[in-house]
Amino acid sequence: MLSVLPDTAGDFICVQASETLSTQDYQEILVPLIEDKVQKFGPLRMVIYFDQTFTGFEVGAIWEDAKLGINHAQDFIRIAIVGGPQWMDWAATFGNTLTKGEVQHFSESQFLHALHWSNDGEV
Repeated sequence: MLSVLPDTAGDFICVQASETLSTQDYQEILVPLIEDKVQKFGPLRMVIYFDQTFTGFEVGAIWEDAKLGINHAQDFIRIAIVGGPQWMDWAATFGNTLTKGEVQHFSESQFLHALHWSNDGEV
């Protein structure tokens, strides 16, 4: 499940991933939100928080995530990945090769640091 957090405003998106991310989460929430904000503001800053209930992705959601990365590779300034399994470190490293912006993984206890980092300066 994906929830848009109240901190989302202007060129900044903040979302929380809980339980299992679905294809619907991408198609109905995340992709439309990103496309709307890119059209209005240009490159974005984003924090995605994987809470303690996060268990993984549906197969279709993995495909949607890949498409999102390809279609919007130029549309991010910074992406902070917060929490989640240890392989999120690898995902952040891989994300840095695919996107124009910076991607960094933060532990759950570093949530506030991730918020500040995502808004700190230009790439």
